[in-house]
Parts: sequence; C-alpha cells; structure tokens
Amino acid sequence: QVQLVQSGGGLVQAGGSLRLSCAATGGTFTINGIGWHRQAPGKQRELVATINGGGLPNYADSVKDRFTLSRDNGENTVYLQMNRLKPDDTAVYYCQMDLKLGGYGYRYWGQGTQVTVSS
Repeated sequence: QVQLVQSGGGLVQAGGSLRLSCAATGGTFTINGIGWHRQAPGKQRELVATINGGGLPNYADSVKDRFTLSRDNGENTVYLQMNRLKPDDTAVYYCQMDLKLGGYGYRYWGQGTQVTVSS
C-alpha cells in the first residue's frame, strides 16, 4: 500500500532554516507530479511549491528565493529546504505526489508536519 511519510519540521527562530522530507513507499510507481502545501490556522491550504513531470519547480511568490523543492529519484523522496524563515511561514506543511500505478493516476498526501517560526 503506497503511503507518503513526512519528516522534519519543528520550531525555529525567524531567519533560521528547516528541511522537510517526504518519502513515497509501499509500491511500484512513477512520480508524475510533486507539491508542497501549507495550511495556517484559520486559513485555506495554499500551494507552496510544485513540480509537474520533469519540469522546473514553481514557487508561490511568498516563498520564492527562500524555499527550494528538490527530489531524490532513486529514493522516491522529495525535500523542501526552507531558508530565511518568517513567522508568516508558520503552518502545517503537507507533501503531495501524483503517482502512476498500474496505468492509473492517483494523488497521495503526507500526514502533515508542523512548522513554527518564532519572532
């Protein structure tokens, strides 16, 4: 059974850095799309960074030049490196992968990771 397992996150002071990881396990699949989303208290979930197919990452304006999405194809793992963090980055972060299994496409979500940035 395929699942996405997230790690990383935590509490950091403003200006600091964190790295989130998301590993896809439990099956044979092709990764067609990747995304990192976040949801702050009282706000809607927003897309932070995404890659579709073999293209270049796209970032929300609010994180551009501070966050970097990368992937390790051999390990089916994706990362979100977050630098120069701000209190406004405080949220639960979710990874998302669009996987192709047995000829069908499915979207999977990680369990979520809390990121808290103190001022």
